[in-house]
Amino acid sequence: MATGWKGRLLTGLAALLLAAVAAADGPLDRLQGEGFAHYTLALTWHPGFCASRSRPPRECREPELRRGAEQGFVLHGLWPSLPERFASRGVDRRRWWQEGCFLERPRADGSFCRAHPPFALPEALDESLDGAMPGRASCLDRYQYAKHAACLDLPEEDYFAASVALVETVNESAFGAFVALNQGGEVGRNDLIHAFEAAFGEGSGRALRLECRGRGNRLLTEVRIGIAVDRLEEFPEAESLVRQDRGRCATRVRIATFD
Repeated sequence: MATGWKGRLLTGLAALLLAAVAAADGPLDRLQGEGFAHYTLALTWHPGFCASRSRPPRECREPELRRGAEQGFVLHGLWPSLPERFASRGVDRRRWWQEGCFLERPRADGSFCRAHPPFALPEALDESLDGAMPGRASCLDRYQYAKHAACLDLPEEDYFAASVALVETVNESAFGAFVALNQGGEVGRNDLIHAFEAAFGEGSGRALRLECRGRGNRLLTEVRIGIAVDRLEEFPEAESLVRQDRGRCATRVRIATFD
C-alpha cells in the first residue's frame, strides 16, 4: 500500500477521477434520445398560467402547491421533435404535436391519475420533481411521459432527471433571475429576449419562444427553448440551442405574481 505523499497523491488523483466520471454521467448525458432532431423544453410561469385559466386546476388552487413557484419557472414538459419513423409514415409536425405517442399507443380511457400508476422514481428525484412540476398534482407527469416519451425508448428516470436539471439551469441563470425580479410588473417582449441572450449567448434568442395569453396576448404563461438532441449535455451553451418558431406575445408583457 502506498504511504506518505505518494499515497496522498494517488488518493487525490482517484478522487478527481471519480469526480470527473460523475460529472460526465450527469442527468443530461444519460438521456440518449435517438431518431429525432431536438427537444423543446416547455417551462410554465405558474402565476401567469393560473391567472389565465377560467377553471384553475388543483395546483393553482391549493396554496401548498403554489408555494415557491413564483421564484422561477416550473416544468410543463420536455418534448422530442417529430421522430424520423413517424415522418416516414406521413405524419407531419402538426399531427405529432397534437397526438404524439398516442399515434402508436392510444390514450387510455379515463384520467391519467386513474389510467396510469405513479412512477417508481428514486426518492430524491421524486421530491425534486414535485418541486419542479406542481402539475404532478393533476398527474401532468404521467400525461407528458405517455404523450411525448413512452414510444421513444426514453427511460422514465433519465427523462425526468434531465427535465429537472434543465429547469434548475434556466432558473439559476440571469434570464430566470430577470423574470423573477420583474414579477408583478410589465417588461418589453424584446427585453425578455435580450435577457435570454445575455444569459445564453448572442443570437440565442432565436431558440426562445414566448407564450402569452389573456387580452391582447399580454400575460406571460410559458417559455419554450429548443435544444439539440445530440448536444443536450452541453446546455445551456449557445451551440446546443435550436431555433424555435416565434410566439405571439404583445410588445409589452405582464409577469404575474400570486396574491
